[in-house]
Amino acid sequence: MPKSDNFSFELITHDEKARLGKITTSKGIIDTPAFMPVGTQGTVKGVFTDDIKKTNTQIILGNTYHLLLRPGIEILNDFSGLHNFMNWDRPLLTDSGGYQIMSLSKFNKIDLKIGAIFKSHLDGKKIILSPEKSIQVQKSINSDIVMVLDECPKLTSDKTILSKAIDVSTSWAKRCKIEFGNNKKKALFGIVQGGLFKNLRVESIEKLKEINFDGYAMGGLAVGERQSDMFKILNETTDCLPKNKPRYLMGVGTPSDILGAVKEGIDMFDCVMPTRSGRTGLAFTLEGRLNLKNSKYSKDKTPLDKECDIKQLNKYSKSYLHHLIKSNEMMASMLISLHNIHFYQQFMSKIRNSIKNRTFASFYKKYINLYN
Repeated sequence: MPKSDNFSFELITHDEKARLGKITTSKGIIDTPAFMPVGTQGTVKGVFTDDIKKTNTQIILGNTYHLLLRPGIEILNDFSGLHNFMNWDRPLLTDSGGYQIMSLSKFNKIDLKIGAIFKSHLDGKKIILSPEKSIQVQKSINSDIVMVLDECPKLTSDKTILSKAIDVSTSWAKRCKIEFGNNKKKALFGIVQGGLFKNLRVESIEKLKEINFDGYAMGGLAVGERQSDMFKILNETTDCLPKNKPRYLMGVGTPSDILGAVKEGIDMFDCVMPTRSGRTGLAFTLEGRLNLKNSKYSKDKTPLDKECDIKQLNKYSKSYLHHLIKSNEMMASMLISLHNIHFYQQFMSKIRNSIKNRTFASFYKKYINLYN
């Protein structure tokens, strides 16, 4: 895989607002639009690392908060980072722990000067995750793309709450930038907040642009809002982001979510959807979603994807997968999770080709409503 010492982003071409690009890191190339499988605790659930590589996955995501708790900084440092620890030699992005400030809110409180003060969900031990600490942990993880610590509020229409989150996130972003220092081999991304309000999002974007980051993420979405509302706010604000830097929509999503966001100029995505769905017997295909628990697949001899080039997948029938699910065999979730990751990467490749060939509009029209 081609490598360069320094992080960079190249915007190759575009089709309307949909962008085709290339991120270069010291660990390899990331073609955009890109999808990142989620490996929160140093593993993409139920999938071998070598099999993830077979899906043409170029980058995965880890989580600062969870890796801080387990295995901990000492072990990560002993292995010189997460790449060696989990045998992953391609790029790695880490979430800063900001999402856990929201999702584990009953275990934490926010202090502007200190950071997020947690009670560990594992043993109740007090943990302080300051902006500086978040960056230090991500350095120990040896992340190629580091995220600033932010406050991600729950879905709300209260502008006071959202404005406060922008103030906190901006202050923390400045501190993260100082702690990150000057490292051209790595990237530091800022995170935009502001809920579903255009003026607040633009305010957040302008404040982050003043600090100057290597990329920008849209945070505070995929938190329960309607898909149409998410698309609307992306339409209204994505153009305010720098054109020469990657744009990342955090925690998204279904293939339809991704299509709609690519249409608005987003370059990067992550979501647990492929593996979480795989564990419930739900498979994604170019014909739509298949619920393999359904009895109509009990005698279906066809594979999930006869064109799939991963041998573990295309030799198993839907009938066999249906049987495994009904028998509560863990191999069912392993095979379907791997299939779903492969599908997502296949889908992203088709999106990139459609942008390159200026046919994105017809591709979008064909698939936008297929996965809702």
